[in-house]
Amino acid sequence: MSAVTGLERALQKTYHWLDELGSELGWDDRQHCYAALRAVLHALRDRLGVDEAADLAAQLPLLVRGIYYEGWNPSGTPQRIRHKEEFLEPIRKALAGETGSEPEEAARAVFALLARHLSAGEMLDVVGVLPAEIRELFPPALLGSWREGQELATARA
Repeated sequence: MSAVTGLERALQKTYHWLDELGSELGWDDRQHCYAALRAVLHALRDRLGVDEAADLAAQLPLLVRGIYYEGWNPSGTPQRIRHKEEFLEPIRKALAGETGSEPEEAARAVFALLARHLSAGEMLDVVGVLPAEIRELFPPALLGSWREGQELATARA
């Protein structure tokens, strides 16, 4: 496989993710979707510990992984954000110039996208390290699986 073919494939996969995110949000502008994806990924990355952030990144498509790592300062993570509004604030700031962008809607849509494309085990790991208010932004089916796992672990203990 030539490098160009690999890059073309990575670009197409990124476009697919952006288009899928646009469908979820009712947006038809890839640039708008890119801004939302970037803002939410950065907020999530900065809330995770270094190891968990790297584990998540390993499952992202090549170009999306680059977006995720852009500007990252691992020594500043994890940020001690405990509440949903604190988590949504950097997303709100990043999307300030984007018409029709609601940070919570964007976060929910990106988390749903991740849940569809990444392994269930990785998503459960991510959900498990987040505070309850932030965790509630993830898809209900994923949260149900996480809660079942918690109950099972408690029953075995």
